[in-house]
Amino acid sequence: MKKSVAVLLGGPGPEREVSLNSGRACAAALRNKGWQVTLIDAGPDLPEKLSRISPDVVFNALHGEWGEDGRVQGLLDIMGFSYTHSGVLASALAMDKQKAKAVLSAHGIKCPKGILANRFNAASKHLMKPPYVVKPNAQGSSVGVLIVNDGETSPPAVLASSDWPYGDEVLVEEYIAGRELTVAVMEDRALCVTEIIANQDFYNYEAKYFAGGSKHICPAELDTDIAKIVMEQAVMAHKALGCSGITRSDFRWDENNNVLRLLEINTQPGMTSTSLVPEQAAALKIAFDDLVEWMVKNAIVPTKVKEGQSKKDEPNC
Repeated sequence: MKKSVAVLLGGPGPEREVSLNSGRACAAALRNKGWQVTLIDAGPDLPEKLSRISPDVVFNALHGEWGEDGRVQGLLDIMGFSYTHSGVLASALAMDKQKAKAVLSAHGIKCPKGILANRFNAASKHLMKPPYVVKPNAQGSSVGVLIVNDGETSPPAVLASSDWPYGDEVLVEEYIAGRELTVAVMEDRALCVTEIIANQDFYNYEAKYFAGGSKHICPAELDTDIAKIVMEQAVMAHKALGCSGITRSDFRWDENNNVLRLLEINTQPGMTSTSLVPEQAAALKIAFDDLVEWMVKNAIVPTKVKEGQSKKDEPNC
């Protein structure tokens, strides 16, 4: 008999709409496979809702700050619920782009050079020679990403705007020219390489989630050797950060100068109709419903305090 699943979706962050789409698609897939599914639009009352429903497994379809950065994962650990995707530490590291790069670099994975800065400082002067990229240090889905092109005399003024919603800490990073590649990893297995050709200036939010925003070539038309290297590095990144379940690593490949750089790793990649992970799974004959069910069946099981354990059993501090 199939068990109950609570699908967390929505949430308060700027990636709410993407999360709603991911969550609804995954909920439908699980229902198709016979699971009892409850949708939870995650907010401050999440602990109360989870306690009331008491699901066997939580499918975390949240994206971005709060839902993907270790905080919800910590709550689920404390409450004793099994949940999909990565745990607290891996989620927190991957969401903090600069810290993730430090860990990845220590494992021999090359990433673009970058510096952390306050957004007002980044708006006041060029902190590195153009072209470069400015992006929030702890957001996903390419929200708030800005390209400063060669020859521009000043940084983007929007960084100093009172309407900037992505926090004061930004990452100023060298711009890597070349082809946009991405690899989904399913625990310890790289699925394949997709090349993304954006119909925008770069693979921004609109290119990712709007119909016709980008073209996906899956599998990418690459030499066998470079495809193997990209897939190996995606698996290495997954393991280096201690990730679980599904991740997706994004790369830039400058074939003219033989430069490959890992841009970031996503611990909760999108699961919408235009998303890359389901597309790669389909290329390997893994149906969407089967992929989602695999994620539930491979959920993290938190260590629970044994019933009846008393304070006398706890170690002295």
